[in-house]
Amino acid sequence: MGVLRRMFGPSKKEIWGKLSKEINGEYVDGGVWKGDKVVARTGEWIVTLDTYTVSNGKTSTTYTRIRAPFINKDGFKFTIYRKSIFSGIGKLFGMQDIEIGIPTFDNAFIIKGNNKLKVMQLLSDTRIRELMEAQPALYVSVKDDEGWFGAEFPKGVDELYFQAIGVIKDPERLKNLFDIFSEVLNQLCRIGSAYENDPNASPDRSH
Repeated sequence: MGVLRRMFGPSKKEIWGKLSKEINGEYVDGGVWKGDKVVARTGEWIVTLDTYTVSNGKTSTTYTRIRAPFINKDGFKFTIYRKSIFSGIGKLFGMQDIEIGIPTFDNAFIIKGNNKLKVMQLLSDTRIRELMEAQPALYVSVKDDEGWFGAEFPKGVDELYFQAIGVIKDPERLKNLFDIFSEVLNQLCRIGSAYENDPNASPDRSH
């Protein structure tokens, strides 16, 4: 066993490569310039796991993100994040604070949305709540095509989006996140906020 592996454990490449097989996805080695990613399909949707780095002068911060374009049928937007992270970020989205009436969830998360009924319907799914509660840090939202990374999706296509500070190398946590995406996308279809169609949009783009 090498010194680095003893100090830091398995590499991201090793863990993500194994993860891709377990979720029937594909590990893509992007080399130095593009970076590695895991691409998996759930239903008609393509879910992409990768990292990106933001430089701030002398320091830089790396984030893990997961993205899945989908056809947004009714313009429903939401943001759900643990109260311990991204304090106040919801103000940027112009969405109302929402409580779903389940104290354990309401006490743990800040929920923002542009349609309270749709939020209630989305989070009425016990499986989705359980998966989200299992995440030590969670930030998941629906972003439009004028998001932070300048995506140019076809008309009516938005993006289910997750991000976390640092490189996530916990395989169980990553599988949980892919499960969240699968369950949320299917629930969005059930509540009439998404079409179960391939959006013909790739999340790959420059930062």
